[in-house]
Amino acid sequence: MSRRTERLGKVIKQEISGLLRREVSDPRLGRLISVTEVSISPDLKYAKVFVSVLGDELDKSEMLAGFNKAGGFLRKKLAPRVSMRCVPQLSFYYDDSIERGARVLKLIEQVSKNE
Repeated sequence: MSRRTERLGKVIKQEISGLLRREVSDPRLGRLISVTEVSISPDLKYAKVFVSVLGDELDKSEMLAGFNKAGGFLRKKLAPRVSMRCVPQLSFYYDDSIERGARVLKLIEQVSKNE
């Protein structure tokens, strides 16, 4: 990834996080949602937005459905905030790295107690 795409990814991540807090009124997106990473294609036309939520599988599927529904709105709101000729097409993916990290920490804790 080039420096430009990394910087744009960070800016888009910050802006989407702010939009979720301030302007999105979809109840499916009103939970504790964090944007963990934004990966932009080399041609700057597509962006993969990785999101995480605290909750069960039902919450995760509802959240992704909410993001897919709000994708156009978020892209429209990003346009004046991001200095790009064309705002990338957003696609949303669930990121379970936080849950995996917590599970690994719990396993390490169990191993250290057994010793």
